Parts: sequence; C-alpha cells; structure tokens
Amino acid sequence: MKVLVVFYSTYGHIYQMAKAVAEGAKSVPGVEVEIKRVKETLPPEVLEKMGAVEAQKAFAQIPEVEVEDLAKADAIIFGVPTRYGNMAAQMRAFLDSTGKLWVKGELVGKIGSVFTSSGTQHGGQESTLLSFHITLLHHGMLIAGLPYSFQGQTRGDEITGGSPYGASTIAGRDGSRMPSENELAGARYQGKYVALIALQLAPQRDKIMQELNK
Repeated sequence: MKVLVVFYSTYGHIYQMAKAVAEGAKSVPGVEVEIKRVKETLPPEVLEKMGAVEAQKAFAQIPEVEVEDLAKADAIIFGVPTRYGNMAAQMRAFLDSTGKLWVKGELVGKIGSVFTSSGTQHGGQESTLLSFHITLLHHGMLIAGLPYSFQGQTRGDEITGGSPYGASTIAGRDGSRMPSENELAGARYQGKYVALIALQLAPQRDKIMQELNK
C-alpha cells in the first residue's frame, strides 16, 4: 500500500511539514511512503529577489512529481502554501495537468488529504484547504482531514496552525517562524491517519469500483 506526499514549498515551511506527514505515514506497518515535489515555475531571477534560492536548495534533491505518480498511489497527501487564500500557482498548474487521470477515473475511491502554511494566523489557511478539496472531489477522491482526536488542535497556550480540514503552520510575516512541535505533531498525526484509512480501503477499492460500474 502506497502513500504519496506531494508538496510545493518556496521557503521550506511546507517541506518541513511534508517530512512530518511522511514520518507519520511511515509509522504504519505495511505502508510504503514516497515524497515528491511540484516543479518550480518561477524564473531564477525572481526567486533570487524573493530570497528563496538558498531555502529551496534544502529540498532540491527531492524528485519532481509526474502526473502518472498519482495513479500509482493508494493515498495522496498534498502540501502547499497559501497565496491570498488559495493554493500557490505552482500546485494549481500541476493539478490542472491531471485531466488524463480524471478522464479515466484513476483517482476515484482513493484517499486525498491536504496541509498548508500561511504568513499569519488568519492568512487563509482554511480557505486554501477547503478550495483544494474541490479538485480532489472532482477526481472522486475521499477526503481525510485532521480530526479533533489530535488534541493539539484544542491548545490555547500558543498560537498554532491546524484545523479539522488539515494540518498547517504559520510562517510569520518575514518567514522566519518554522513549524512548531505542535504543528509537526499534527502533520505526523494526519499522515498516520491517512495511512491507516488507506491500508483498510485500498484492498477493497477494485471491488468497490466493480460494483459501481455494474
């Protein structure tokens, strides 16, 4: 059973969360986990002006995801930063290239999940997660979020990311704040949660599809 973690990161916050998500998924026996990144579309000179070149070197060794990789996975957990309350354009462009999977129903009945980051506490995290879910539903995927059984969601002693729609982190206005331990714990919990569900569902997916298409 395979869980694929697909992320786009500019300054490394989502990469740190992706590693935690993968760690949680790997904790489930019998689950294979793979991490892949979405291709950067901004030109080098723009990344240089944004101060993102050095940050992106930290995950340059992660292979770029191909559309076909999604079809090979039993569950897919996507990570993307918020841009004005929506997903970053790099992830949107990748998702817009998945039409051939949609036509064939390749992702129907598979688990889909999302995590995110924003610069501020109320920077559009929930709208990014919920609007991302729309694409997954168009693909026929089953949505898994971050349930309140993760107790870190109810903490009041610190400013922290995390919602029932998915794990998240707050980067700060200048991007200097990296994911807290509570936020990483939420990411690990979400990864484990998705893996446990997929482990039970994946063996039944072919049977479900056969029954649906009778």
